Amino acid sequence: MSQATIPAPRSGYNRSKSGGSKFELAAWLYMRLSGILLVVLIFGHLYVNMIAGEGVQQIDFGFVAGKWASPFWQIWDLLMLWLAMLHGTNGMRTIISDYAEKPATRMWWQIILYASSLTIIVLGTLVIYTFEPCPAGADPSVLASFCTAD
Repeated sequence: MSQATIPAPRSGYNRSKSGGSKFELAAWLYMRLSGILLVVLIFGHLYVNMIAGEGVQQIDFGFVAGKWASPFWQIWDLLMLWLAMLHGTNGMRTIISDYAEKPATRMWWQIILYASSLTIIVLGTLVIYTFEPCPAGADPSVLASFCTAD
């Protein structure tokens, strides 16, 4: 039976021997930093939507339209969407790598994951930036109550 040697404390450690990569280190670091930022964004979102003002009763089409009229809230919600989707995608990528044993299975699950994440990010971004509660020339009977018919 051979004995493993333990390196002396504070001796150099070569990560390349252990099979790690710079991408995995960046992904690990991203999870920690995005998690911290997401906590701030989500609790800010919950405070504004659920506690401030009239509470949950205030949330309707007009409330969202009023929020998204401000570039501040558009960027806030966009950051929350992007960070949450990329954070979740990175976590699922790790789970797929851990549990999908066959390379072909792993590849297909990752393709599905990346395609669905990209679709949600693109559609969510389009919704945030192209949302128009009072489109010009629309039938007044279908407009929200706060829209003025021109």
